[in-house]
Amino acid sequence: MDGTQLSGIAEGLKTALGAERVILQDASPLAGGAIQENWGVTATVEGGGHAGTHGLVVRTDAPSSLSMSIGKDLEFKAMRAAFEAGMMVPEPLYNEPTGRVLGKPFFVMRRATGTANPRTLTRDDAVAGDRGALANTLGREIAKLHSIKPPQDGLADLLAPNGTPVARRIGEFRALLDALPDPAPVLEWGTRWLSLNEPSSQSVALCHGDYRTGNYMVDGGVLTGVLDWEFASWSDPLEDIGWLCARCWRFGADDRPVGGIGPREDLYAGYEAEAGSPLNWDLVPYWEVLATVRWAIIARHQGQRHLSGAQSSLELALTGRKAAEMELDVLTQIRRIDAGGA
Repeated sequence: MDGTQLSGIAEGLKTALGAERVILQDASPLAGGAIQENWGVTATVEGGGHAGTHGLVVRTDAPSSLSMSIGKDLEFKAMRAAFEAGMMVPEPLYNEPTGRVLGKPFFVMRRATGTANPRTLTRDDAVAGDRGALANTLGREIAKLHSIKPPQDGLADLLAPNGTPVARRIGEFRALLDALPDPAPVLEWGTRWLSLNEPSSQSVALCHGDYRTGNYMVDGGVLTGVLDWEFASWSDPLEDIGWLCARCWRFGADDRPVGGIGPREDLYAGYEAEAGSPLNWDLVPYWEVLATVRWAIIARHQGQRHLSGAQSSLELALTGRKAAEMELDVLTQIRRIDAGGA
């Protein structure tokens, strides 16, 4: 990011914050995020309600993105809705949807402190702190998001189910599988199982779409920010719960089913305390299968981005290799459910 670009961002940020002057320094790319490009900057703000020095993040698209990612304008608006609902989200500060400054849309938000590294959070007790309390907090936070129901100003263009949330996902899965150059019979079979066993009762709320360990920051055992909103959509709240609890996001800590962090009971108790009522927790195993099928399909597409030459990346190549592991998970999970287990 060059000086001209930083100056353009600073001018837009000055207007958005009602400041007299904004100076941006120390721009550096942040680690993580194969789909998105994040730059950390230090902002000195003079005048207005945000006067002072702040750590910020400039967020834009990576060179090659996934078709299911929403645009930066909608991502900013979804984050803003979550922030206004009281969710622990880095405050979104400035949205630039035209591409005039960087050649592509971007937005600026506050920078959360701590770490999002899933290996650290699932292995280092000193960093994660009280795991039960953290799982409880994760439940409370996602319940705040799910309190947002359609319609909402600014979110009319956000992806919504045509029919049921499950039917929308199944349609997406079939289209994405058809777009792959090689067959994926396990994922085709898993998609059919999801269709045949679709829950009869579904609801719709604002969902994060990628609520998992690795997409939230923890500092001193305390949640400091929920990140990465590029998959936000209107969906069933259980989709976020199933995604967080799926084995593929436990990073080896299978004895702690909530993202490798803690027990389900603490997650559910936090959710119920905030929402005032439970979800149908008996359906979580179904949504874990849906999460595993979805992530396996995404992993195959990420691997294909590397193989096709669209974006040369060791991270994308390794992600593509993980699809086989998720396919085994799909078979194992479905066998357990069909046998009457959870």
